[in-house]
Amino acid sequence: MKTEWLDITASDGKTIKMYIAIPDDKVKGAIVVLQEIFGVNEHIRAVCERYAAEGYVAAAPAIFDRQSPGYERGYAPEDVQAGIAMMQNFDRDAVMLDIGAAVDAVKQYGKVGVVGYCLGGSLAYRAAISRDDLAAASCYYGGMVSDMADMAPKCPTIVHFGETDQSIPLEKAEIVKSKRLEVPVYIYPAGHGFSCDARSAYEPVSAKLAWERTLALFAENVG
Repeated sequence: MKTEWLDITASDGKTIKMYIAIPDDKVKGAIVVLQEIFGVNEHIRAVCERYAAEGYVAAAPAIFDRQSPGYERGYAPEDVQAGIAMMQNFDRDAVMLDIGAAVDAVKQYGKVGVVGYCLGGSLAYRAAISRDDLAAASCYYGGMVSDMADMAPKCPTIVHFGETDQSIPLEKAEIVKSKRLEVPVYIYPAGHGFSCDARSAYEPVSAKLAWERTLALFAENVG
């Protein structure tokens, strides 16, 4: 596969970086990968490459570039605190322009899906309820999804939560379940960040199942 960093420009003229992984063989479509609070780090780049291995062009816009170009952290406690600090001045409206720029950049490859983790999980849901040009969305442990559950996604969407997630009470998952009967809400015996093999919270059985469900969603609606 081919991987590189590209410049993409949002509709307000702001240019940010985007990491992209392009399969060597026939392309099924495209997936926009939305980061956690740690930037487009080694793990998120690996996620892009994993989707590319499945036949999708996968692209991760660096949505912290407006605040701190090139921001990238690991998963130690001090990295978590730095990520939380980044969220204090995070522009939740401007980021949707950056996501839009990423979607526009990969439309040439076919239908576009979106997947997001943590912060990105919430943003993936917001993209699904606000954009008309997405084919599917998979939202991993997004703490703000329940706040937006009054609005229906405009594309097939699935949501993943961990039942022992200390930052997202199960009541939030139940809110999504009750308000969005058409959205599958999956609860896993795991904590926050269970899909990330670079985190201590990694839970391989749950991660594998969530991955399979996400791939099935994209196979049906994107690829």
